[in-house]
Amino acid sequence: MTKEFKDMKGVIAIATTPFNNENLIDFESVDRLSNYYIESKVSGVTILGVMGEAHKLNIEEQKSLIKRYVNNLISSVPVIVGVSNAGLDNLDLLSKFSMDSGASGVMVSGNNGLKNDDQIKSYFNQVVDRTQDIPICLQDYPPTTNVYFSETVINTIMENHPSIEMFKHEDSPGHNKLSRLIRYRDNHLNRKYSVFVGNGGLYVPQELERGADGIMTGFAFTEMLVSLHNLFSNNDKEKAEDLFDIYLPLIRHEQQFGIGLGLRKFVLQKRGIINSLNVRSPGPVLTEDDIKEVNNLLKRLHSKLIEKGLPTPKGIN
Repeated sequence: MTKEFKDMKGVIAIATTPFNNENLIDFESVDRLSNYYIESKVSGVTILGVMGEAHKLNIEEQKSLIKRYVNNLISSVPVIVGVSNAGLDNLDLLSKFSMDSGASGVMVSGNNGLKNDDQIKSYFNQVVDRTQDIPICLQDYPPTTNVYFSETVINTIMENHPSIEMFKHEDSPGHNKLSRLIRYRDNHLNRKYSVFVGNGGLYVPQELERGADGIMTGFAFTEMLVSLHNLFSNNDKEKAEDLFDIYLPLIRHEQQFGIGLGLRKFVLQKRGIINSLNVRSPGPVLTEDDIKEVNNLLKRLHSKLIEKGLPTPKGIN
């Protein structure tokens, strides 16, 4: 399914890459994840992002994963492929392969090593020149990339490159930056682009209140994010905040650097969506204490949902 990025709203799920215990891609789990995202009524799915462990996959593995996810999702929702790469040749190759496979566009972050605005602008000039008219989501995620986008350079890039149709805001603290970017977009640019927010969903209610178009993250309860966005869109903000508060302890727990992906995969496995919590090496291996902690959080989540008369996702009690 093709949809212009600039018009997108809602929730775009960031997909994991499931592995079996032999560290090979588990395509059976890829299929179940795909169905889960569709059943959750997402607006799109991003694959090969940070959560997708793209940097641990070789090019052929990335290609096979792109094909499988796109084939599963193409008739239901747009697919965005993370193509950030140390080399522009690989970025170019994966971008064209993704589009030829049926993806709707690609996501690109700043390349580690870009130290100032001039270098960032020059890099994205090259990216756009290589990708030509492929729709791009520009990801601003300093904790992972060590690249810091000023508001000025973001506005310049968006003004100069119409093929960049989406901006993923993950700077933190960044709420005021988000507000200023949206105001500049609405009042000074001659074109529209969509703004999605990530950071594991930690600040979603406040970011939606400030004008973000949607949520793009990999929290293990995608359907909750969809419900929250729908409530917010229908101006039922208090109910949205209440729903968010119930899930917040788990959202916060998943955001631990170094171990968060392992926790997220554990929850997805417990829910029966993927077969294994395995994270490809180097990656976290959960201890008994880690598992005890997340199980206690899931138990509390289950109790709170029952107490409030809200739907309880399978696999959490």
